Amino acid sequence: MDLYHDVCLRTSKLTTQKYSTSFSLGIKLLSKKLHNPIYAIYGFVRYADEIVDTLYGHNQKELLDKFREDTYLAIEQKVSTNPILHSFQWVVHEYSIERELIDAFLNSMEMDLYFTDYSESRVKEYIYGSAEVVGLMCLRVFYQNNEEKYKELSYSARKLGEAFQKVNFLRDIQADFMDRGRNYFPHLQIENFDEATKKRIEADIEYDFSEAFKGIQQLNLDARLGVYIAFAYYRRLFNQIKMAKPSDILDTRFSVPNWQKVMILASAWSRKQVGLI
Repeated sequence: MDLYHDVCLRTSKLTTQKYSTSFSLGIKLLSKKLHNPIYAIYGFVRYADEIVDTLYGHNQKELLDKFREDTYLAIEQKVSTNPILHSFQWVVHEYSIERELIDAFLNSMEMDLYFTDYSESRVKEYIYGSAEVVGLMCLRVFYQNNEEKYKELSYSARKLGEAFQKVNFLRDIQADFMDRGRNYFPHLQIENFDEATKKRIEADIEYDFSEAFKGIQQLNLDARLGVYIAFAYYRRLFNQIKMAKPSDILDTRFSVPNWQKVMILASAWSRKQVGLI
């Protein structure tokens, strides 16, 4: 059973490495004991997201329903023949991740199968389930059996997830609208996307980043540098988007090149050495 469990965790790690070099780098800078549980969480959310964002031409609703059913069965039985779900059920039990967080995440994934235009209330629900709860799951891992610190840092963890998701919305606005017919920005008409609208969205994201950073500074040393790296990567991506024209955002999917990622890592290490993070 130990061998099986190890293979499943390696599958989650491989999934993370293949899908996200930035998050993989952040995870490597966490304390080693945190690696496997965070890989397991990422693998779970990535597979669910792939069902609704990639598996076109298949019955996505049926696939997501089966994934949901298999998730809860894995948690109930404490085992799964799906290596991603086996890893995730281990994290759920080991770190006391609440059913409410899992429900909220899967509900947000299902929203993408039905909705294209998101109202204020609907997008708040979507962001909570698709991003904020992922931050809360990770926070459970960072503060195992420490309810006081979990509650103290929950707001910042949610804000970090919210900032990441909104940056993703801006980065992917062209693909979401043209390829998937989705618009996550209430009251925004893509054809009228102008500088004033862009600045209002950016001001909202700036606030989320500011609130998230306050929590990062309070994280324990096991987690702080790794989380900060992910924060700094998304800040750099956000800065690229801020400098771009609205028309450029509609035509280009921005990304952070590898040489800048190296710079982010070096800068983060220097900040850590002088106590700035």
